[in-house]
Amino acid sequence: MCRNLSKYALIFFFLALSGLIFLLRNIHTVENWNCHTISTLYQLQSRIQSSFIPVNLPTFYHNRTFCAHLGQKPSPEDEVEERYLLDSISWPGPPSHSSPPPLRQTSDPVHSLFAILPSKEGREWHVGDQLEVLVQMHDFLGRPKRYGGDFLLARLHSPELGAGVAGRVVDHRNGFYSALFPLLWEGTAQVEIVMVHSSEAVAVLRRLREERPDRVFFKSLFRLGFLSETTVCNMCLPPDQQPLCNYTDLYTGEPWYCYKPKMLSCDTRINHAKGGYLKHLITNKEALLFQSGVNIKVHIHPSGTHRISIQPRKDKAEEENSSINPEDSQLGASGYYYEDSWRPLGGAMMRQFNQSSAVAQCLQNKVINMYGDSTVRQWFEYLIAFVPDLKEFDLHSPKNVGPFMAVDSTHNILLKYRCHGPPIRFTTVRSSELRYVSNELDGLAGGPDTVVVLSVWAHFSTFPVEVYIRRLRHIRRALVRLLDRAPETLVVIRSANLQALDQEVSLYNSDWFSLQLDLVLRAMFKGLNVLLVDAWQMTAAHHHPHALHPPPAIVKNMIDTLLSYVCPDSTKSQK
Repeated sequence: MCRNLSKYALIFFFLALSGLIFLLRNIHTVENWNCHTISTLYQLQSRIQSSFIPVNLPTFYHNRTFCAHLGQKPSPEDEVEERYLLDSISWPGPPSHSSPPPLRQTSDPVHSLFAILPSKEGREWHVGDQLEVLVQMHDFLGRPKRYGGDFLLARLHSPELGAGVAGRVVDHRNGFYSALFPLLWEGTAQVEIVMVHSSEAVAVLRRLREERPDRVFFKSLFRLGFLSETTVCNMCLPPDQQPLCNYTDLYTGEPWYCYKPKMLSCDTRINHAKGGYLKHLITNKEALLFQSGVNIKVHIHPSGTHRISIQPRKDKAEEENSSINPEDSQLGASGYYYEDSWRPLGGAMMRQFNQSSAVAQCLQNKVINMYGDSTVRQWFEYLIAFVPDLKEFDLHSPKNVGPFMAVDSTHNILLKYRCHGPPIRFTTVRSSELRYVSNELDGLAGGPDTVVVLSVWAHFSTFPVEVYIRRLRHIRRALVRLLDRAPETLVVIRSANLQALDQEVSLYNSDWFSLQLDLVLRAMFKGLNVLLVDAWQMTAAHHHPHALHPPPAIVKNMIDTLLSYVCPDSTKSQK
């Protein structure tokens, strides 16, 4: 036994000695292992680490000012405007002193009811009148609610006529709501009331917006030679966890940060991408407030009939006492559908562009610049699909990201699309292509043949409203400068729209977030020489299901509205 051990010991000693001699003879080679080998190993390590990014996300401070008040300090005038805007979108909710109620005590659309209130003439309505509907909310036990804050949508429509209009909902803050509709066509019409979220669910959404701007996170790839690293990025990152790369825009002061790579410098960033969505944001009790088919976009039933018959307009003398003005409300009806075509109110004239030749003729000699999110990119895609002569020029841009460009050499049309700067939840955007809309506007000469189309809203739903106000303020200033140097430039803004919701989507992109942003957008651009395509009401009034990217029938009406602005009907305008 001992002889065998000593034999193995000699063999091990001989192998160790041989290895040492080999190492000494090749020490120069070992010291000069090429960078390719090391960087390949590190690249593999970096890729492995990057796949676990969601596990190592930073811990955020639950303090809204941490994210909302980054960037340049607002002027006293800007602070006054910000306070006014925040006050204008304040939302009632459950009593603040009470603890969150159990599900059975929250708003239940199935137990809730609505009733059509009689007109001044009893049960007779005429075109030009206003229809009022009273909604009473109940909880799951069938008991009346005593406070407001529920998010309701209202629609009056006539399926056989292809007609529809969005109603205005007034919260009386006691469990009762009024839905008000302008009566704009003759025939039978029916009322539809939908609870999007209960007041208790809205309270959860409001807390998430203020405290969790990290619930959508972003990432950037850094690369130098064969070395690459991926780190987490966002508009606001806790500065005390690891060093930051500061990508704050030099012109606007818009903040953006990434965690600094361990081995690379900040100037080696090559792209920007959506990282993902954080999970487990709400408690199990709160999750019960977001159930598809239970308390997310569920219809409320009528206590009696939900139909009315609308008679022809009354004579002038009678009409003076009953006519309505859409401008009287904060979000009054901007238009309605009839025969599935959008008809704007307030004096605007709508043209139908049913032939591609009509579109090409309208846009002849125009440069159309589209900036924003995928909802305006959808317009770009619609136009190049509808107009055969409008050929897309291959810029070798990533699909669904851009920038994109299309040219019609026959009619001298140039159509361009570029996404707005971060936050942008696209798959991958090259760092060199990250541009802020306000900076792009400052680079435009403008003029009578220039059209600017903006849609900036969908990617701001996870941040405090102050962040959106700051972004719109920079865009507004750039538009003022553009219109000062080129007053004949046409500027069109696309509003937010409704979309399909389930529990997951609600926590990041709820229609309640979009509504709040939309109200801010309308207030901030009011009085400026810009035109609005009211995508909110165009999706609220239509019979198609809500979708982030509306179906072609709605997009066609949006494009017709845009083109009606570009090429107004001079005959009707003079009349």
